[in-house]
Amino acid sequence: MGETDIDGRALATEILTDVGERIARLKAAGWFPKLVSISVGDNPAAAFYVRNQRRRCEQVGIEFEERQYRDDITPEELYAAIWALNADPRVTGIIIQRPVPASLSIKRLQAAIDPLKDVEGMHPTSIGNIVYQELDLAPCTAMASVELLRRTGVQLEGLEATIIGHSEIVGKPIAFLLMAEGATVTVCHHMTRDVGLHSRRADAVFVAVGKPDLLNGDMIRPGATVIDIGINQVRDAEGNERIVGDCNYDSCAQTAGWITPVPGGVGPVTVSILMRNAAVATQRLKDHYESQLHRRL
Repeated sequence: MGETDIDGRALATEILTDVGERIARLKAAGWFPKLVSISVGDNPAAAFYVRNQRRRCEQVGIEFEERQYRDDITPEELYAAIWALNADPRVTGIIIQRPVPASLSIKRLQAAIDPLKDVEGMHPTSIGNIVYQELDLAPCTAMASVELLRRTGVQLEGLEATIIGHSEIVGKPIAFLLMAEGATVTVCHHMTRDVGLHSRRADAVFVAVGKPDLLNGDMIRPGATVIDIGINQVRDAEGNERIVGDCNYDSCAQTAGWITPVPGGVGPVTVSILMRNAAVATQRLKDHYESQLHRRL
């Protein structure tokens, strides 16, 4: 780890310790969290994430079940499977692994999940709650990125932030989360004329595009924080493959006050946030069922 690196693995460990304590309290109250993973087709990347999620669930005491569906499943069949999970009181969280086949709409699949069981924080209701500053359950990668910024000790209120990338699962949710904390946010995308013009004036730069070396040191101001969310596989001159982010690490690290390494930055925290969301979802279900019971009594 460099002197300016934000240690994502250490933060992830802290979050998982807290989650384990939450899960223990829920179990003592008679609630046993269970997370169901839905995968469609054979995708090695998705399989890697599923294995990682299973390990973390075992670590904090969450039951994990993987459901694998063929890639030619119809939307109606998959919706029916999701609705059955919604109705199952033993299931407290549902996650859909990306990517899904082109024949399926990830947006519609996400909307089919009961908002109370939406551990990814991607249901329209969950996204809408962020706008109203309900921040306890949000998209995992977006929340992980903001938690890493918090790790530096910076005050989010009044912060100038630039986000490069405006996807529905990362860029846009980060913007909403930061605005809810009182930050001033600029979002850049493929039609932005001069990204550097915006990134150089920011206290914190988030980059999530999927393009190596997109951000370099002369595009950030001295002392700024860089949160690199990109994951790219590249091959060096000797033919060796390695994982890099969207920023040129060596260049940015010389200028930045803080920077997330890739790997070891956003990735580990994202999985820990998923675990925390699973605990939050279980608590919400518990509160919901108890409120319904009280109304009937």
